[in-house]
Amino acid sequence: MRFQTARLKSFTIPDYFHLRYKSSLAQTIRVLSAVIILFATLWYMVGIAKGCAHVLTSVLDIPYEYGSFTIIAVTCAYTIWGGMYSVLWTDAIQGIIMFGVAILMLAIPFMYVGGVDNLFETISNTEHLTKAGERIKSGLVTFGELVSFLYILGIGLAVGMKQISEPKNLIRFYSVNNSKSMRFAMIWTPVFLGVSLVCVMGLGALVHGMTTPEEANYLINHTDEVVGFMLDKFDNKLVSGICVAGLFAAGMSSLASVIIIIGTAFVKDIWHVAKPMKESKIIPRTKCFMAFYCLMVFLLTLYPIAGIVELTAFAGAVFAASFFPAIFGGLYLKWGTDLGALTSMIVGILTNIVWRFVFRFNYESLKDIHEIIPAFIISMLTYVVVSLMTKSRKPDEAHLDHVFGR
Repeated sequence: MRFQTARLKSFTIPDYFHLRYKSSLAQTIRVLSAVIILFATLWYMVGIAKGCAHVLTSVLDIPYEYGSFTIIAVTCAYTIWGGMYSVLWTDAIQGIIMFGVAILMLAIPFMYVGGVDNLFETISNTEHLTKAGERIKSGLVTFGELVSFLYILGIGLAVGMKQISEPKNLIRFYSVNNSKSMRFAMIWTPVFLGVSLVCVMGLGALVHGMTTPEEANYLINHTDEVVGFMLDKFDNKLVSGICVAGLFAAGMSSLASVIIIIGTAFVKDIWHVAKPMKESKIIPRTKCFMAFYCLMVFLLTLYPIAGIVELTAFAGAVFAASFFPAIFGGLYLKWGTDLGALTSMIVGILTNIVWRFVFRFNYESLKDIHEIIPAFIISMLTYVVVSLMTKSRKPDEAHLDHVFGR
C-alpha cells in the first residue's frame, strides 16, 4: 500500500482507489468510498466516546454526557489545530501509554483475588447468570460454551480485518518516508497490537472473578461499564489514574486518526470532486467539517443504538466487506477492474446493513452469524467475478507498470 500510494501520489484511501482504478468510474468509486468512510466511522467514534465516558463516570463520578463531551472536544481541538503532525506525535506517546496500561489492566483481576490459581478457580465454576438466566458454570474457560463458534468467528473477523482495511490504520503508513521506518513499522505494529488485544479482549471474563452475583448480573446487561467497574472495585487511586490516562490515550489516538480522515473524505473526496475548489479553501473547510462531524458524534453518543463491542464490530464489518476486496485487488491483482471495485463496495455495505437489520436479529437461527461473514464472502466473490467478466476495463499496461513499479 505504501509503495503504490507513493507512486500514485495519493493522500487518502478514496484518493488511492481513484488513481489505482484509472477509468471513467474512478471518481464514482472515490465518492462512494468516502461516503462509506463517513457512515462507518460515525458508529466507531460513538463507541470510543461512549467507552471513555463510562470510565470517567465509574472512576471519577463525572456525568456521562460531560465525559463524552470532554473526550470528543479535546481530541477534536488538537487535531484541528495540529493536523496530521499532531496525530502522529500524540500517537507515538499514546501508544506507549496504551501498551503499558493494557498489561496493567490484565493484571488487576489477578491481583484483586490473590493470584492466577485463585482467579481461574473462581471463574471456572461461577454461578453467575447469563442474559438468558442460565448459570455460566465453566463457560468462561470452556471454548464455545457461552456463545457459538460462529459468533466468536464473526467478532474476531470484524475486529481483526478492520485492522487491515480501515482507513485510520492505513493512513498511518502514508507518513512513512524511508525503508528503515517501514521495516520498523511492519515488525512492531503487529507486536504492540497483538499484545494489547490479547490483554484487553478477555477482561470481561476475568472481571467475573471480582464480582458478587448481583454485580455480575448488572454487568452482564451493561457490558460497556466493565472496565470502569473493575477500576472502582480495585479501589487504588494510583492504578485508576494510570488506567484512565491509558484509556483516554487509546480513545484519543483512535478518534484523532478518524477525525483527520472524515474531514478529508468529505471535503477532498466528495465536495472537491463534485465542485472543484481552490487549494487555499480545502484546509479551512476540512477543519469546519471536522468540528461539525464531532458535534454529530457527541449527540449520537448521548443516545447510542448499541453497545461498544457491537458498534465497533459493525463499523469494522462495513470497512472490511466494503474495502478489503478493492484494496487486496488493487495491491495484488493486475486484472482487477473499476467495476469490480465499485460493485464489491456497494454489495459489501448493503449486505452488512440488510443482514444486521433485516435478518440477523429477526431469525433465531441467524442471530450468531455476524454480518461480516456473509458480507465479506459475497463482496469478495463479487469483486473477483465482476473483474473477470470486465477484463477489458482494466487500466492500460503502462499505468499498471507504474502502479506495480515495473
